[in-house]
Amino acid sequence: MNLPGNVIRKLARAGYTSRGVVYLIIGVLACFAAVGAAETTNTKGALQHLLSQPFGHALLGALVAGLFGYVVWRLVQAIFDADDHGHSLKALTIRAGLLASAFTYATLAVYALSRMGVFSGGSSGGGGGVAQTLSGFIGSRTVAIGMAAIFVGVGGAHCWKAVTMKFEDHLQAGEETMRILRPISVIGLLARGIVFFILAFLLFYRGLSAGDGGGGPPDIEDALRFMQELPMGWLILTVMGAGIVLFAVYSFCEAYWRRVNVA
Repeated sequence: MNLPGNVIRKLARAGYTSRGVVYLIIGVLACFAAVGAAETTNTKGALQHLLSQPFGHALLGALVAGLFGYVVWRLVQAIFDADDHGHSLKALTIRAGLLASAFTYATLAVYALSRMGVFSGGSSGGGGGVAQTLSGFIGSRTVAIGMAAIFVGVGGAHCWKAVTMKFEDHLQAGEETMRILRPISVIGLLARGIVFFILAFLLFYRGLSAGDGGGGPPDIEDALRFMQELPMGWLILTVMGAGIVLFAVYSFCEAYWRRVNVA
């Protein structure tokens, strides 16, 4: 990956912006769903919602470019250790998570291109084959429970990052700005961590029921719907939707203030 440092920085910042847009749509729709004015959605649903807007193809095209930029930055973080995690077991686990993030957002970007009709089959069949393959893969009890454990780890990492405020190590902002960014970052990271915990629970449950119609892998929409169905679900969903919106704001903050090491 022989890209100039300034190009990688621009790709990284565009990527954080795109991630923020995706989670902003999810969070806002979750808040509307809490009062019955909309349906909850996942990352792919957020892309479809964007596509349905005026100039949707242009907007989605810009978002896809940003997502691919985010993929490049995640690969740089994972392979070249841009954040100086090191080579300990903990560091390698973090870097493996960054690599998995690169794969996830690359899949999302490819899905978006399919909805735009870039690939054969156009928007009518975008991503269907991948979804069916993944559903069959998750249908294995061992794989589902293993992925549930990974999601617990990811959720725990988000919460640990929030509670210890380790995110400050990567933000280049003055103290006056950080007084505003701290509560936004903490609440946003905690909200996303809770979503991962719920996804882990749903994956574990589906792992136990593998072979009994457990269905495909759960996503953010499943996690939000799970909250909505709890007692006082509308209030829980409103709070979580607001938290996800704050995670989107945290992503926008990373787009501007994130330290992008590409030495």
